[in-house]
Amino acid sequence: MAKNFDVVVIGGGPGGYIAAIRAAQLGFSTTCIDEWKNEKGGPAPGGTCTNVGCIPSKALLQSSEHFEHAGHAFADHGIEVKGLGLNLGRMLGRKDTVVKQNNDGILFLFKKNKVAFFHGRGSFVKAEGGGYEIAVAGGTPETITAKHVIIATGSNPRALPNAAFDEKLILSNTGALAIGEVPKKLGVIGAGVIGLEMGSVWRRLGAEVTVLEALPAFLGAVDDQIAKEANKLFAKQGLAIHLGVKIGAVTAGNNDVTVEYADDKGAAQKAVFDRLIISIGRIPNTTGLNGEAVGLKLDERGFVAVDDACRTNLPNVWAVGDVVRGPMLAHKAEEEGVAVAERIAGQHGHVNFNTIPWVIYTSPEIAWVGKTEQQLKAEGVAFKAGTFPFMANGRARALGDTSGMVKVLADARSDEILGVHIIGPMASELISEAVVAMEFRASSEDIARICHAHPSLSEATKEAALAVDKRSLNF
Repeated sequence: MAKNFDVVVIGGGPGGYIAAIRAAQLGFSTTCIDEWKNEKGGPAPGGTCTNVGCIPSKALLQSSEHFEHAGHAFADHGIEVKGLGLNLGRMLGRKDTVVKQNNDGILFLFKKNKVAFFHGRGSFVKAEGGGYEIAVAGGTPETITAKHVIIATGSNPRALPNAAFDEKLILSNTGALAIGEVPKKLGVIGAGVIGLEMGSVWRRLGAEVTVLEALPAFLGAVDDQIAKEANKLFAKQGLAIHLGVKIGAVTAGNNDVTVEYADDKGAAQKAVFDRLIISIGRIPNTTGLNGEAVGLKLDERGFVAVDDACRTNLPNVWAVGDVVRGPMLAHKAEEEGVAVAERIAGQHGHVNFNTIPWVIYTSPEIAWVGKTEQQLKAEGVAFKAGTFPFMANGRARALGDTSGMVKVLADARSDEILGVHIIGPMASELISEAVVAMEFRASSEDIARICHAHPSLSEATKEAALAVDKRSLNF
């Protein structure tokens, strides 16, 4: 006999599990279906983000940064380290522990909020009685009916043609997080967020890293000034980044991978790597959803087609996160999940795509919100810009990390903040002030007039806001 709920969420990643919790908080009987498995075959909710994305990558980024600091930066602080060694197995084990803590945390939150959880793959069976019948495959088969369905099935890594992931030599983000020994030579195809973060991890641990990027510009979505600074700093660290390349044949051998490509001048090149990470984007995951059984519409790129409110073409069927349009960011998925649950309850859930922050967790970190300088120029918007370097910030000097800057862009007439761009220490944390300011439609003068603690990295944001009016006090 089918189990009946008000809301069923298919997918337990950031968008799905948050949507389920919020729906339960609003009084709906709610269930979440998720098929991720841990190494023992048990449930591992949290999706790509928790299992093979955001969380484990940050764990390895932190560990590898500690290793690099111990080998290169501690001496400046009067800390002498002799006989430095790397226990990669223990480092990867710590990463796995962090992942499991997050998995268990989500299961606890389901229990706390009375969200029923089914471990398996959810798929549509049919529309029935003003609702939908959903099958759960895997483990003990179940049949669920619900009035509302929220699709939150996420995305999968995009493979190169004729270079399928084997997660041993040719790696997606999954394999990149579990390399058993530090490769001598590591290739990365794609200079996006995943490529740069994973390249940074393994470079710090001793790999010679080469990044091959098809686009002629580095980090094209980032403000030009910030991207140029990033390119310079990454090159100084030892990341060899080649732009404007055209990838040809990728051939896996017994213990290496050969990549043939044309460089930005069209000259034929060949490189042999011990491991190759491919990070050329992600594609929506609708495999096995059986949307055709109920007439679910996909767009021309394979995403679930939704309107601005995340409604699909079917009544009471919604979709959020990576499986729909918009940036593939965990926090964007979470906001959509909350908004959809509130819309089901008759409230006015809201997501402001103009104030979604972006972060690249390299060292230095890169974070931004709002428009870039090149976007404003292309749109013909008159603006003023203010920048402040971390080398003039007392806290950054004390930390021993003075690379980068804060950049504030404001409307030339109203002074409203249009964008904030940061490259430097703790940029991921500093960007939140800019998001709040933009949500309240603050001016650069507002930030310039707010008292910031001294010494703190956040003073760089205040100084950049002051610099919009050409009155920075410390530079």
